[in-house]
Amino acid sequence: MRFACDTGGTFTDLIVEDEAGALHMFKAPTTPENPITGVLDSVQVAANAMGITRHDLLAKGKIFIHGTTRAINAIVTGTTARTALLTTKGNPDVLVFREGGRIEPFNFKVPYPEPYIPRHLTFEIEERVGTTGEIVTALDEGSVRDAIQRLKAEGVEAVAVSFLWSIANPAHELRVGEMLAELLPGIPVTLSHQINPIIREYRRTSSAAIDASLKPLMGSYMRNLAQSLKEAGFPGRVLVVTSQGGVMDAEEIALAPIHSINSGPAMAPVAGRYYAGMDADMQTAIVADTGGTTYDVSLIRGGRIPWSRETWIGQPFRGHMTGFPSVDVKSVGAGGGSIASVDAGGMLRVGPKSAGAVPGPVCYGRGGTEPTVTDAALALGYLDPENFLGGAMALDLEAARAAIESRVAKPLSLSIEEAAAAIMDVVTQNMVNAIDDLTVKQGIDPSKAVLIGGGGAAGFNTTLIGKRLNCPTAIIPETGAALSAAGALISDLSRHFNITKHISTDKFSFPLANQVLAELKAKCDAFVAAAGEEVIGHSVEYSIEGHYPSQVWDIEAPLHSAKLAGEKDLKKVIDSFHAAHEELFAFADRGAHIEVVGWQAHVRCQLRDRGTGRVSKELAAANGRTLRKCYFPGHGHVEAPVSVLDRLDAGWRAKGPAIVESSLTTVVVNPGVEVVKTASGSLIMNLAEMN
Repeated sequence: MRFACDTGGTFTDLIVEDEAGALHMFKAPTTPENPITGVLDSVQVAANAMGITRHDLLAKGKIFIHGTTRAINAIVTGTTARTALLTTKGNPDVLVFREGGRIEPFNFKVPYPEPYIPRHLTFEIEERVGTTGEIVTALDEGSVRDAIQRLKAEGVEAVAVSFLWSIANPAHELRVGEMLAELLPGIPVTLSHQINPIIREYRRTSSAAIDASLKPLMGSYMRNLAQSLKEAGFPGRVLVVTSQGGVMDAEEIALAPIHSINSGPAMAPVAGRYYAGMDADMQTAIVADTGGTTYDVSLIRGGRIPWSRETWIGQPFRGHMTGFPSVDVKSVGAGGGSIASVDAGGMLRVGPKSAGAVPGPVCYGRGGTEPTVTDAALALGYLDPENFLGGAMALDLEAARAAIESRVAKPLSLSIEEAAAAIMDVVTQNMVNAIDDLTVKQGIDPSKAVLIGGGGAAGFNTTLIGKRLNCPTAIIPETGAALSAAGALISDLSRHFNITKHISTDKFSFPLANQVLAELKAKCDAFVAAAGEEVIGHSVEYSIEGHYPSQVWDIEAPLHSAKLAGEKDLKKVIDSFHAAHEELFAFADRGAHIEVVGWQAHVRCQLRDRGTGRVSKELAAANGRTLRKCYFPGHGHVEAPVSVLDRLDAGWRAKGPAIVESSLTTVVVNPGVEVVKTASGSLIMNLAEMN
């Protein structure tokens, strides 16, 4: 038996795959004060539904996969460890200056952003390594000892070490690491050349700083998670979702917690790619995961999940860049818990502020007073107040209507239904804008893509989003209510390795290139050897990072082999780079040589030989009300037929207005939209005739 659990801002999703391969999905409220409690609560909900004890359910498990926002939340809320930075003398402002850039170049009222580690906790060390690895200035161990004494006085809880050109020769960083272990025992340390061996100084330093700052918190969290599951009866392996769209052992995440920053959002595109191929035979897909707090958007291009090193925590240039390769996901504050308000200028705004899990939307009856998207969906008749989460929670319709009336309807002189529809309209446009950033602004035509809707709140407006994007088809997968957890269930154990070595194609050194590739292969082989008995196969993808001589920034291009035998193989490398450049920028300088600066390998170990199973009908609720009074703009109140998703047969079809619901989600089929249930259990909606 396998478990996949994703902790979101409002709900914790759990998918249990039983011995027969059938899936069972559950939700429990997230517990922000201690997310592990929410994880165990979700398992308790599953145990109650299956009629066994939580201990007996967990005792059957072999793998428990966990996606968490713990790391990113700590950074955003400023609750990371008190961290110091040791850097080369003369280079103390690397986190201050960053790489330049401003969102608003001529807005001088915006204060200069604070560095991730403050200057008073940045210490300069006498040392210098040259670009080719030569020792320019020997390491002054006296300056290291002096810095360590100051670290003790400052009460530092973690240390990042990032020296100039340590990627060419790490001797000084390694020695400082030894001295810190000896003179500052028990304090976690991150060395930049180990965590992110790239040529960009700011990005490498930022990676080291972020990773170090998370080690005390995430080390404790991972240990507590594993221990809590063990005490609750789980005997198997605990894996954690990574930002790269794979999984790692919890013990490894504790040692390199930067891998977990985008833990939850990185899994939705893994599941989205699977369903886009299976249900629509599409290689281009927009994957949208609607949670209670955020709306996470990712893109599938040519059947691949794009990666990015330019991942910002917060606003670009004003936040902090991880500098670390991760799945390219854009998140905006738009979800089921997004709060609606009318500003002083009489404009309706929805999000980014969220009601979260505590107190939650007004209709939860837990003290919330500000109307949310969920309250609007309830007021429009889309949700059944007596059958939310399969009847586990009753919703207060009158409280939701009263909040919308006082906070939105009266200030805008609208009826409650018109105000609720306006809330849905604004949040829909916010979501469309997020998708535009990943598609239209990158040359992708949404009309040639399929829209995958995931998350518990996705069903409210997926058809509206798809229509505005001119997407011909939208898909709500059978596991859509827990899309990230479904992605975790089918993900691979994976690791990304990188070596910086400059080689120009006009003076190409085959021995040096093959030495680098052999080193990458050895790292991958070691990872596979230690991956565990659950692995049933593995694959490795090699790539380069480089640029034309006149360029500053690098792009990635695939390598087709782990060894370059001669000129024919070199030509393949060059052609691959030109093709990648042309795809990104619509041109290629085929007469120019290429300067390769980075060599990469991405190794994946398969933990299963198939995609997801089907959701079991055993626990599906019986169909209660068969009609529901719903409000649709332009149509007014209509009686919409209600169907239970898990009880529909393959081939079932209907035309909106209609409601399709399960214990975990509600899908609104707008007027004119034709919906069909596929053999895989997904709902496919044809948006061409929507009105």
